[in-house]
Amino acid sequence: MYSVIDNNNKRPKQDDKKPKKGLQKEQLKTMSKADFLLLKEEMVSAFLEENDFPERYKAKDVINMIKNDKITLKDLATYHDNANTALFDTPVVGAEVYVSQNNGKSWTKTHTGYLDDVYYSYGYYFGQIRVQPNNPDKVYIFGVPILRSDDGGKNWKNIDGENVHSDHHALWLNPIRPGHLINGNDGGVNISYDDGSSWLKCTHPEVGQFYYVNVDDNEPYNVYGGAQDNGVWMGSHLYKNSTRWQSSGDYPYKSILGGDGMQVQIDARDNATIYTGFQFGNYFRINKLKRDRTSITPMHNLGDKPYRWNWQTPILLSPHNQDILYMGANKLLRSMNQGKDFSEISPDLTRGGKDGNVPYGTLTSIDESKLKFGLLYTGSDDGKIHVSKDGGNNWTLISASLPQDLWVSRIQASNSDEGTVYVSLNGYRDDNFKPYVYKSEDYGANWTDISLGLPQEPVNVVKEDPMDSDILYIGTDHGAYVSLDKGKSYMSIASDMPKTPVHDLVIQKKSRHLILATHGRSFYKVDIRHLPEVKQRSEESLIVFQPSDLRYSSQWGKKRNIFSSAVVPKLVFSAFAKNETDAKVEILNLDGQVLQSTTLPIKKGLAEYEFSLKLDELQLPKYLKSLEKSEWIKDNPLTKAEDGIYYLVPGKYDIRITSGNATSKAEFQIKVP
Repeated sequence: MYSVIDNNNKRPKQDDKKPKKGLQKEQLKTMSKADFLLLKEEMVSAFLEENDFPERYKAKDVINMIKNDKITLKDLATYHDNANTALFDTPVVGAEVYVSQNNGKSWTKTHTGYLDDVYYSYGYYFGQIRVQPNNPDKVYIFGVPILRSDDGGKNWKNIDGENVHSDHHALWLNPIRPGHLINGNDGGVNISYDDGSSWLKCTHPEVGQFYYVNVDDNEPYNVYGGAQDNGVWMGSHLYKNSTRWQSSGDYPYKSILGGDGMQVQIDARDNATIYTGFQFGNYFRINKLKRDRTSITPMHNLGDKPYRWNWQTPILLSPHNQDILYMGANKLLRSMNQGKDFSEISPDLTRGGKDGNVPYGTLTSIDESKLKFGLLYTGSDDGKIHVSKDGGNNWTLISASLPQDLWVSRIQASNSDEGTVYVSLNGYRDDNFKPYVYKSEDYGANWTDISLGLPQEPVNVVKEDPMDSDILYIGTDHGAYVSLDKGKSYMSIASDMPKTPVHDLVIQKKSRHLILATHGRSFYKVDIRHLPEVKQRSEESLIVFQPSDLRYSSQWGKKRNIFSSAVVPKLVFSAFAKNETDAKVEILNLDGQVLQSTTLPIKKGLAEYEFSLKLDELQLPKYLKSLEKSEWIKDNPLTKAEDGIYYLVPGKYDIRITSGNATSKAEFQIKVP
């Protein structure tokens, strides 16, 4: 039997890597004040420069601060210590492999020395081992890289490939074909048939874990998102999922930053200035046209405690002035000049933090009212919610009456009423899977539970529709829901989407599209234009909405070649049903003649469907008679297409759906090309 362990004991100092030249922060942790003051100013200056201290800290000034006890040497040594360095630079033993030849009665380590850079300090994230069923000497372990041993764990070889993403979590070994491997990692799935010498990259089904999504106001607009361990991406909303890019060589979505992609804010004045970053508050201002990038992460004052940044640090561009940027650490920070400088505008808005392998006691959500500058809300990972009505001068705790110690997954100020604010709480980290959504109409002084009707799923995000305040959108760990009555009742939305966590959502106002960021199946787009009409016609059990007009094409029914399928025109329409049903769907001309009819299963709620535009041949004589006055037919006689089907010609038509006593009709047009 083999076992792999994550040994978090510190390595003996003599096993540390060869020390670097010059003054090092580890030296400062044990150095006396007297010895420090004997150092040459040039050595201190070099230390400050090599460790990227802000320019305001000059060597002479720092020496005087130490001399006058304004700061300690520990302050200087730990100034740049953060969550990333704690993960990657902590000198732990790391991964170790052991073998037992007697059913676990005793164990022996298989290798000498350290297996460097496999786990760092977070082996709990991986921590798996595999043995080839027909060869007990062939062993695999995986963490950041994936390693193979051919001699029972004595020696190890990295079998990552150029097209294989790091951070490995799953490995299947074919029991009857040695060397056939299937690997699951933070970039998807890879397959090897030669024991890891080369790999195939699997891109279907499409996978992607997005934390956050945003959109700009371009036409067509772009979608931006931060993906787990796969950076920040941007692409046009017009892209439809396909494999076409593998032929063209041009994938429509482009990477604009690496690391674990996080939140994105876009300056609406130019749609080119972007604020985004990676884990633990490492954020940048990017001009996507000039392709320049500037780090904007604020640093604490020397001598103060470092800021605590959440893994997904919240940022926000003020809706009142796009030069103003907010960043949430354990305190709220504000820049008035696009991130060049930041000021603290709050005390610690958390419970104070706890020791652990990642920061805790951090802000997770921030928002500013679109109706009043300086009306600010914050939520934290330890359940605290605060409001400031004066731009951060004064803060009030408003979560005392809410369930305690939950993660504030989202807070949003209403777009239509100054005192209204929504909040969602999440308890899944403590095995609490209840939905928590609350609404306040008095700036958080009192709260109303509006989660009734939601399934027992943790809630990740709540958003109010920017154009209709009666409509709320909810993203949970199993899907997305919409309320048309301010949270009194809910129904599923995007029912065609896999049951995957929705971590974020955004509404593109001009197009009336809802973009969902899922943690597993990338982005989904939902047409929400019809929701206000559903709300207005709430008494009707069946509604068909006016489809977008089509443009006639002479290519309808034609084949590109003898081996291809014919081009078949489809009418795309949306329908709402209070209950799942089978409905008769018909296309009629304005004389009321039924030109095509079929039965379709209609889902409960709002969904999109397709319907053929072919003509029922039995209706041809009557249809031709109705077209006698058509100018189009005079020059374009109706004939069968290459596929042997008659298709509808330009004109106005109705689509009608019927189920039982319920019926609904809407007009559309086939336009002249």
